[in-house]
Amino acid sequence: MVIDWTIVTDWFLKYGWSILLIIAIYLALYFVMRRIVPMTVRKVVMNTMKGKPETLIRKRTDTLSSVFIRAGMIATGIIVLFTILAEVGINVTPALAGLGVAGIAIGFGAQSLIKDIFNGFLILLENQYGLGDVVKVAGVIGLVEDVDLRRTVLRDLDGILHSIPNGEIGVASNYTREWSRLNMNISVSYNEDLRHVIEVINRVGQELAADPEWAPRIIKAPEVLRVDAFEDSGIAIKILGETKPIEQWSVMGELRLRLKEAFDKEGIEIPWPHIKLYLGDLPVHKLLGYLIESQQSLLPSSSGKEEPPV
Repeated sequence: MVIDWTIVTDWFLKYGWSILLIIAIYLALYFVMRRIVPMTVRKVVMNTMKGKPETLIRKRTDTLSSVFIRAGMIATGIIVLFTILAEVGINVTPALAGLGVAGIAIGFGAQSLIKDIFNGFLILLENQYGLGDVVKVAGVIGLVEDVDLRRTVLRDLDGILHSIPNGEIGVASNYTREWSRLNMNISVSYNEDLRHVIEVINRVGQELAADPEWAPRIIKAPEVLRVDAFEDSGIAIKILGETKPIEQWSVMGELRLRLKEAFDKEGIEIPWPHIKLYLGDLPVHKLLGYLIESQQSLLPSSSGKEEPPV
């Protein structure tokens, strides 16, 4: 089959340059939006969030910018597609009418999608969470890697990536908004002097907050709030503190390490599960007899067996 390059050349000269120009304008708009939208959004966010931490402003800016750029490029792409079709002589009026009818039909059948988009709009409008936050939504806890009008993407501690439709999000719990709380219990033996234990814990918390390596992460030094509970094997003491967002887990890990070292130095016992056996009024000699009998019953019987030859 011989290709008539004259037809191809004529078509390109008639339509090709205009199509390339439309595509070039689309790409130019994309790069302009990538530059202009984040700057504009940041200015608006800074005006509406005066006095808020820089990290929170940056998260809000990144979240809104990604949503606006994505939505803008989808809308612009649809316009470019119909413009190219009209340029090559295809009548787009029936197509637009058909899309309108199809849109109504899809609207009735895709109610969950509409719910996702509406709920996503509310999440972004109310600033419930953004990129880089650690949240719990739909029973999943993880770091927000992406959020748009339709779904939220979380990565949990095991590295699993969860894509959650926004329509399934009823309650959104944000662990890293503005500041985070260190909340932990530590148990000590019933034999310990609790006032001495509390003094040691508070001292270790102050030393941790004064450490140059950890001080930038801590807002309020960890300290004892109360004696929290009488447990089976020990007494639980509740410790609270405040940290920078997302730093509470690393600070708790370092605090546990230092408390273990301090307790070993001070001779404070961290309890482990144990059982106390109550025998009532049983006399000691009878108890010993029962123990001896139980031990003998476990030994193999020698009755009916010959002694090995010497």
